[in-house]
Amino acid sequence: MTDMNSNYLGKGKLIDLEIDSAGYKGLAVARVDGLVVFIRNGVPGDLVRARVISKKKNHVEAVVEEVIRESEHRVIPECRYFGVCGGCSWQNMNYSQQLIFKRQQVKEIFKHLGDLELEDIGPILPAPESYYYRNKMEFTFKANRWLTSEEIQSKERLSKDFALGLHVPKRWDKVLDLDVCYLQGHGSVEIVNSVRAVSLKQGWSAYDSRGHTGYLRNLVIRTGHYTGETMVDLVTSYSDPNRMEILTEVLQKISTGVTTVVNSINSSRSPVSSGDERAIYHGQGTIEEKIGSLTFAIGPDTFFQPNTVQAERLYKVVRDFAQLKGNETLYDLYSGIGTLSLFLANRVKKVVAIENQQVAIQDATYNAVLNGVDNCTFHCGDVRSELNDDFIRQHGKPDVLVVDPPRVGMHKDVSQALLSLAPERIVYVSCNPATQVRDLGILCQKYDIDLVQPVDMFPQTYHIENVVGLRRKSED
Repeated sequence: MTDMNSNYLGKGKLIDLEIDSAGYKGLAVARVDGLVVFIRNGVPGDLVRARVISKKKNHVEAVVEEVIRESEHRVIPECRYFGVCGGCSWQNMNYSQQLIFKRQQVKEIFKHLGDLELEDIGPILPAPESYYYRNKMEFTFKANRWLTSEEIQSKERLSKDFALGLHVPKRWDKVLDLDVCYLQGHGSVEIVNSVRAVSLKQGWSAYDSRGHTGYLRNLVIRTGHYTGETMVDLVTSYSDPNRMEILTEVLQKISTGVTTVVNSINSSRSPVSSGDERAIYHGQGTIEEKIGSLTFAIGPDTFFQPNTVQAERLYKVVRDFAQLKGNETLYDLYSGIGTLSLFLANRVKKVVAIENQQVAIQDATYNAVLNGVDNCTFHCGDVRSELNDDFIRQHGKPDVLVVDPPRVGMHKDVSQALLSLAPERIVYVSCNPATQVRDLGILCQKYDIDLVQPVDMFPQTYHIENVVGLRRKSED
């Protein structure tokens, strides 16, 4: 690419670029005039004409206006909302190439952020289904609808004060009104469209964050991949039993088998899709799902891996990396509702789990009883404070330790505590390889990286799950 004067890179300018890779948050990457250009909706191998939308000190951001020459990896997106909706980032790239780029990103993150060269990293573990794989979707109601260019050009009179769908990227004040989605099962779309129809018919208002007004806030749909059970949780600003009874009657008549209907109340300004109060209008208020031979009860706020099939395969990777022999004490940190603890329980002497959410501990304890598992203990508290000398004296030092922290990774004090505990093996599961490699920078003072396995939990997106097996270094 010929060097250009920086004037050509000003906001609003059109530039021709050859895309050479995929990068941060699924953006395509090109290079021009000594700067990196991050491009929305591009595919590596494309030659595109892109419009600059911002220029920073070290990079430029642009969006594709025209594809001059298509990449061999480019495909036609399944969803007509792709490129506008924030749910997917890579539907325009064939799935096999998505996997290649995700694996490459893990290698680059380890090399450039952690100075760790990964020689023995296998192919990323692909998802059996690249569409319709999610067991949970959160849709948003908004009194501020985003109109697509096609909707604007249609000249159809469309109301802008009601939308039910997903946010437009970088616009949390705008929601795209969706009547199709390829992430959750087919029944999810039927539920979304039925809820929209009854809401419009009854004149129920969507939430307006500017004035803190409106009834409808979120629609959360949870499904059991193996059980077929379905939960609908309508999150509203206040309680209105009459409205919920109307909605429940509608949901019970649709072909999708809705097994429970819940109303969560969020009266605050916080955009969270949960509430401080909750009422059940149909069913038990929970659904069940399976991981292997285990059954888990899932409530409206329960954290459960969103891709059930891949979660089971991920846990098998963890089990293999742990190299369990049957007599170990295993610590599971950031244990959630105990899915991984219970999955590993029959391969060890005992599991000691720590989680800071009391409701998750209650769920984990219930799930242990539900599955007849009696060698797991679950402790509520922050890992950083719980992992002390008294705790170790009470429960014993771990032979194997499993960590699956949130995206921010582990506090450095936790990483140091793991060095002091010095179990024989550590298995680190992460949804953010960047923070994972930061933590490994501390752990590798005493551990060698034994095994690395990326897992694709979220096809059509840039997200990567990564499992690293660590073995304590020899002291001689």
